[in-house]
Amino acid sequence: MIVRLTKRADGGAVLRCERDDGSVTWQRQDGAQARFFPLHDLVHYAVETTLGARQGFYGLVAAGWDIDDTGGKGVRGPLPDAAIAIEQLVGMLDTERVAGARWTADEVNAQAAAFAANGGRTPPAPLHDDVLDAIRARVQALHGEWHALAPGASLALPFPVTA
Repeated sequence: MIVRLTKRADGGAVLRCERDDGSVTWQRQDGAQARFFPLHDLVHYAVETTLGARQGFYGLVAAGWDIDDTGGKGVRGPLPDAAIAIEQLVGMLDTERVAGARWTADEVNAQAAAFAANGGRTPPAPLHDDVLDAIRARVQALHGEWHALAPGASLALPFPVTA
């Protein structure tokens, strides 16, 4: 699948996922959403590709889910536990960026375990600081590419990433 994020000239953005079978799902983002979601979507990409996750947002989309279904209220029904865990991690990394915080792996793992327990789910596998550092470095690089992108241009990212 190709994940294509386009920076529109009017300040909006478009996320378009072109699956290997030729099918497409996309979402237009305007206003405040266009300032938040491209960065959030790039955090998802960094998390899922660094961890090799196949049941996160992009994994579900690659498997045929429409973007609108990934909220857990579409025709596909609730999200798999793995997708919920990834969304929680992405949310934590978004919060880190906005707040200027940096949590240790122990803090991230404790929050992930508490979040899973609160939802009656099994906690995700613990992360180590080196893995979080790799995710953060990938996020920083992707965000830099996004900010440097000219209006009308796109980032095209393969998912899954193949070595």
